[in-house]
Amino acid sequence: MTEDRFIDLETRLAYQDDAIRSLSDTIARQQKQLDQLESLTRQLLERVKTLNEPVFKGTAADEIPPHY
Repeated sequence: MTEDRFIDLETRLAYQDDAIRSLSDTIARQQKQLDQLESLTRQLLERVKTLNEPVFKGTAADEIPPHY
């Protein structure tokens, strides 16, 4: 191999290393974002479940009459 071919291969390798590093950083950032979204989804599901529960937990005697 000639010197020019070595330089070309080294240049390509450097660009590929940079691209791989950039892709790895992107994947790590997206995974962090996915983890945050999963956590938020769990929290929202818990809130929705509590919305189905009755708000008033007293007895019928404790209720305010309809004319108030």
